Amino acid sequence: MSSVILLIEDSLSDKKLTLLAFQKSRVSADVVVVRDGAEALVYLFGLGQPSPDSTLPSLPAVVLLDLMVPRIGGLEVLRCIRARERTKLLPVVVFTASESEEDMTRSYALGANAYVRKSAHFAESVAAANAVGVFWLGLNERASQRRV
Repeated sequence: MSSVILLIEDSLSDKKLTLLAFQKSRVSADVVVVRDGAEALVYLFGLGQPSPDSTLPSLPAVVLLDLMVPRIGGLEVLRCIRARERTKLLPVVVFTASESEEDMTRSYALGANAYVRKSAHFAESVAAANAVGVFWLGLNERASQRRV
């Protein structure tokens, strides 16, 4: 079974660039894309579903989280991920265009595992995608995740 990367991204151009970068870097993973924070929480927790535990997908190997997503912002999504037993150990890489020192500090304070600034340059995007694949899907030893 292939590893899954959850990409939380609302920008169509950033989504396409990221997917192309993963394809070019030959990262062996399925990338699930959700367009906003609310969709991310439904994916991870089945919120609003009649029987969440029975319909939840397996957790992704890593979450790539844009901070500036609609409905529920990225920092709140990160807060929810860390607050729940099911996802508190789930690797989250903040993947954003924000150059704000405050965004980086808050992300780490809320439990982000890494903070990566997006690049408009394709070669840099491919390098970032490759680094994510090599580290988070290959080298990193994942903690056991219990379904709660």
